[in-house]
Amino acid sequence: MLSEQVHAHLRNSIMRGEHAPGAALKPQELAKELGVSLAVVREALVRVVGEGLADRLPNRGFAVPEFSDRRWQDIAEARRTIEPVVLRMSVERGDLDWEARVRAAHHRLSRTPPYTPEEGEYYSETWSEAHRVFHRTLLEGCGNPVLLETFDRLWLASELTRRWSTHRNPDRDGAEEHWRLEEAALARDADAAAELLAHHLTQTAAGLTNR
Repeated sequence: MLSEQVHAHLRNSIMRGEHAPGAALKPQELAKELGVSLAVVREALVRVVGEGLADRLPNRGFAVPEFSDRRWQDIAEARRTIEPVVLRMSVERGDLDWEARVRAAHHRLSRTPPYTPEEGEYYSETWSEAHRVFHRTLLEGCGNPVLLETFDRLWLASELTRRWSTHRNPDRDGAEEHWRLEEAALARDADAAAELLAHHLTQTAAGLTNR
């Protein structure tokens, strides 16, 4: 449907950094640019607000969130509190099939080019999806769908800031961090895996401080 296409376009353009932090998202201009009705654009904007990728400002329309928004640190704190605990459960409960899926997810992530010329300076959509699948697969061994749904919500809410953080920390070796996470999880070292994940998430949050 047209509304789905416009939503996907707007979501991806924000993720790619085509709209700077704090930039206004003007429905009239977007409708003209995309050749669609104002109603379709407004529907898409409401959806990205619900996903945490835009703000609806009283009497000011829509805008990309600011770097300085406190919510990013709140989301990061929630992830650092919840995800290491879920990973510990996953390491303790995961079966052989889970191990195989973790290996496969990390293999795909490590073999996917993080950047493509046509997608600019931020991570590519393909890499970002492989990254999400790896992190989710690590936690799936917990066997608790409610906890996994919580992960899904927090991941989407933090995806924009993760990309900003990566852009601001070009020297960070994320590939090494992911490899160490995989190795600790499959070695069934719950303490090490939880500690590595907490550090991994802390590094991402730190990328948004000390501008």
